[in-house]
Amino acid sequence: MDSSSRAALSRTTILLLVADPPVRVVMEETLAREGYTVVIASDLGEAVDRLKEVSPDLFITRTYIRTMSGHDTAKYLRTKNAKMKVLLVGGLMDDERLHYRDSMQGFEVFPKAYTATEFLSKVAEVLNKPRG
Repeated sequence: MDSSSRAALSRTTILLLVADPPVRVVMEETLAREGYTVVIASDLGEAVDRLKEVSPDLFITRTYIRTMSGHDTAKYLRTKNAKMKVLLVGGLMDDERLHYRDSMQGFEVFPKAYTATEFLSKVAEVLNKPRG
């Protein structure tokens, strides 16, 4: 990756909400190594606090978190930042309910299992799409 591409990525901020510490660390490190600025949260309250500090380009969470579904969490956080794109990761590929809910809100769903390369490609794809 050339220096101008890396500089563009470093201006891209991602809010990452994952409750499971080992999963969160791996995802954060993978995104940071690619050059993204990653702001982490382990629950909805922390995510709301982070939105007071930054305006992320992309919100990534799992399809299910401790207190509510990832979809409901993203929907709520969009009331705080309507411009951020959303990527829900970890859904089951054959769960049609996730794809239906996704299409209703303009959220992207990325099913398990995936490699780091596939994850980064999906992140770049979502960031390059118009929101909605």
